[in-house]
This record gives sequence, structure tokens and C-alpha cells, in this order.
Amino acid sequence: MLAALSACRYTPDMPRDSTRRRAVYAGSFDPVTEGHMFMIREGARLFDRLVVAIGTNPGKQYTFTLDERLDALRRCTARIRNVSIDRFESRFLVDYARSIGASYILRGVRTAHDFEYEKTMRHINGDMAPGLSTVFLIPPRELAELSSSFVKGLVGPKGWPKVVKQYVPAPVYRQFLKRFGPKR
Repeated sequence: MLAALSACRYTPDMPRDSTRRRAVYAGSFDPVTEGHMFMIREGARLFDRLVVAIGTNPGKQYTFTLDERLDALRRCTARIRNVSIDRFESRFLVDYARSIGASYILRGVRTAHDFEYEKTMRHINGDMAPGLSTVFLIPPRELAELSSSFVKGLVGPKGWPKVVKQYVPAPVYRQFLKRFGPKR
């Protein structure tokens, strides 16, 4: 059984405690889905500290702003004591992970295609940062096909709010209603 979770939140000025299991779970989180929340909850259970980091790519178009995504993640994880939220831009994930003292990268694998991609990335990351381990988690069946793109694709047809609500946490659902709800 895993030891009790640390009550600390990561801040950049924290000392690097090599006896702690610190991991980073990175993504665009545009938007945060229940699939992401599964990964975050499981990661928080497996690691002493989990840094959930939004990686930004200046060449990519996002539906929600960086600030909106950071806010959503903070609201969704507020009660998970060993999770902190951060961001990084135009950096390799392994470089970011090393900069925060993480020894693990947490990744989700939903499909065989995801596995092939993540396996390749794990090998490349291993070449770049040999001491960094990648941990793969497979979501439960009801979340296996869920992605941010899938959720965004549900917006529009009559009744979309009821459908979207089941796939995103409450703070994200409110963002969807604010952004895409009926115009008054």
C-alpha cells in the first residue's frame, strides 16, 4: 500500500527531496475532461507530489485561453492536496520535468494508437533524460474514448449542454456554458 500522501504543494522554491516521488502530468487541457481527472486522481494516489502542467505551443490554436485552462485545473484539483498546477512554454517536457525535480512523467494510454505514440515518446525522452521514468495508465472503459477534441466536437447541436456535462468536471462545464451557451 502506498504511504500517506504529502500535504505539501509544489512551489518552485521547494527543496528537491530525492526521497519523494514527484511526477509531472502534462497536456494542453483544452478543455479538462473527466479522463484527465482520472489521470490526476490516480497520479495523486501513486506519487507524493504531482505537478499538472499545461504545455503551450505558440503555433497551436486553443479554444480556451491559458488563464482559463489554468483556472479550470486549479478549481478541479483544489481538494487534491498533493497536486499543483503549473505551465511551461516552448520546452521539451523532459527539460521541464528536470527543472521541477520530477523523476516521473505520467501519461495516459487510451488506444493502441496512443500506445505506439507514447512508446516512441518514452524512448525519445529516455534518450534525452535517462533518469526520468514514464508511467502509463489506462483509463476505465467509460473514459477510454474521451478526449478534449471529442468533447469540443459535441458543442452545437440542440441539447449539447446535457451531453457535454457528463464528460467534463463542473468548473469546465460552467466555462462551456459561458463560452458557448445561448446568446442572450
